[in-house]
Amino acid sequence: MTFEIISTPDAPKAIGTYSQAVKAGNTVYLSGQIPLIPDTMELNDGDMKSQIHQVFNNLRAVAQAAGSDLANITKLNIFLTDLSNFALVNEVMAEYFQQPYPARAVVGVASLPKGVPIEMDAVLVL
Repeated sequence: MTFEIISTPDAPKAIGTYSQAVKAGNTVYLSGQIPLIPDTMELNDGDMKSQIHQVFNNLRAVAQAAGSDLANITKLNIFLTDLSNFALVNEVMAEYFQQPYPARAVVGVASLPKGVPIEMDAVLVL
C-alpha cells in the first residue's frame, strides 16, 4: 500500500516530525491539531470557546485538503487539560457535526504542546 502525505497552508504547519495527515487507501489519519492560527503560527489567545473553534477549523482545513470534510470523520479524539470544558466542547462540536456523530473519545491529560488546553486528532474515510 502506498501512502500519500496531505498538506495545506490553511492549517498550521507541523511543529515536529509528523505530517498534517496521511492517506492510506481510502482512510485519512489527521494529526493532532491545537489552537494555532495557520497564517501566523501563533496560538489563538481567545477564550476556550474560541480555541475549540480554532482546532475544529484546523481539522476542517486538513480534511478539505484530503478532498473531504468533517462529515466524513469516523473517529475523533479530544484531549483536554481541564475536563470541566467537556460541555463546552460538546456545544461547539454541535456547530460542526450533525447526527450520526463520529465515534469519539475525550481524554483528560496533564499537559499538551505549547501549554494549550485542547488538542484533537481524527480519522476520516473518503
